[in-house]
Amino acid sequence: MVEPTYSVEKVCLVCEKNFSVTRLRGRQVMVKQDSDFCAYFQHVNPYYYFVRVCCHCGYAAEDPYFDDLSEAAKDKIGNFLGTRTVNINYSGQRTREQAIASYKLAIYFAELIAASAGRMAELYLRLGWVYREGEQVAEEKLALTKACEYYEQALMRERFPIGTLSEAAVTYLVGELARRTGQTEKALTFLSKVVGSPAAKLEPRVTSLARDAWHQARAARDQEQG
Repeated sequence: MVEPTYSVEKVCLVCEKNFSVTRLRGRQVMVKQDSDFCAYFQHVNPYYYFVRVCCHCGYAAEDPYFDDLSEAAKDKIGNFLGTRTVNINYSGQRTREQAIASYKLAIYFAELIAASAGRMAELYLRLGWVYREGEQVAEEKLALTKACEYYEQALMRERFPIGTLSEAAVTYLVGELARRTGQTEKALTFLSKVVGSPAAKLEPRVTSLARDAWHQARAARDQEQG
């Protein structure tokens, strides 16, 4: 049987050493998707491999950003890592615990270099999805709450698209993540913006999701108010 993963050699921009990066072989088949866009796959979970981690210096970042470091960011990370000894190796097939650790490392370094709110939001969102797979409810809620906060900041400060997400999709995500984390009034506010937006109607899937989430949030509020 063919292994689902394979390795390629990359150079770390921080320590300038070669290290092994694990890739997935072929496109993964999605089985279903949750309302916050968390997907479930037939065989291997690609979320486990979204973050690259250098086994030599410990620098970690999402695959699209790993090779995109300014000189100032590189110096800042290099100075931080210069006095530390690292002994981690997340190459090969990862466990859920290794995937979680890789996201925590990426979040730490992204914070260190003041990465954009949109980038921070995606890291926390994907971390929440990995926690969900392991039924780690409290940890998932904390991660999704942070993702919600960062997406709200991105809405106010950043140009669209944010990653692959339109303004309507990010507005919807703020509402949906607020709903999932018990912030019912906030959820209703942001979901209403999508439902009532003429521009959002050009994205019927997002509008439909927002409408469903709005009804669920409204029901939750009615229940809370007794």
